[in-house]
Amino acid sequence: MPPRFHVPLSLHAGADLDLPDAVARHVQVLRLQPGAPLTLFNGEGGEWSAQVLQMGRREVKVRVGTHTPVSRELGVAVTLALGVPANERMDTLVEKACELGVEAIQPLMCERSVLRLAGERADKKVQHWQAVAVSACEQSGRTRVPRIAPLRTLADWLAALPARSDGARVLLSLREPGPLPVAAALRELTALSGPEGGLSDAEESAAALRGFAPVSLGPRTLRADTAPLALLAHLALMSEGSA
Repeated sequence: MPPRFHVPLSLHAGADLDLPDAVARHVQVLRLQPGAPLTLFNGEGGEWSAQVLQMGRREVKVRVGTHTPVSRELGVAVTLALGVPANERMDTLVEKACELGVEAIQPLMCERSVLRLAGERADKKVQHWQAVAVSACEQSGRTRVPRIAPLRTLADWLAALPARSDGARVLLSLREPGPLPVAAALRELTALSGPEGGLSDAEESAAALRGFAPVSLGPRTLRADTAPLALLAHLALMSEGSA
């Protein structure tokens, strides 16, 4: 299988283009030679065949071939809004969520958040997580790259949400939760999940005022970086299993 790369450029059959620096470095590390096949995607849907034309010391030129209108996206458009877990757990969470089909991720700081970021540090983290998302999509075969939204406080994010939504809103909670919605009946879902220690009672009440219904993933208490992935895996199995 040809190596697969995300190229945030306009692509069309027959075009000769220089790969972005980061992608060119990957091609050089793989020691690909002129004539080697590649697969490219730009996040606008589908993917393109390509072939290496020239290998320079820093530059790699390729010729774009045919477009294949393939889609490997989840049947439900899922936005994960989550309290950012500490250490490097967020990297793994972003990677696995992208593999499982998430459409967007909203990182949040909550009352019980261990990790505290602001300003330039927060911006750099979001850029890093976006790069993790790109890499996960290259590996998993996805043709669209989930957006990692700027880091916000939970209070600010909830206040900016419209009072009503066309999609479902759920809150992963241990407080009187109900059953998960049926995936086959969903087109859009926003899922809110807390950091280590969960959301406070005040935060859960504020989420409820914005239409978030508490739901359960079972009797066990899952870690902050496990619960969102368990939800995505459930939705993927249910929506794709019923297709």
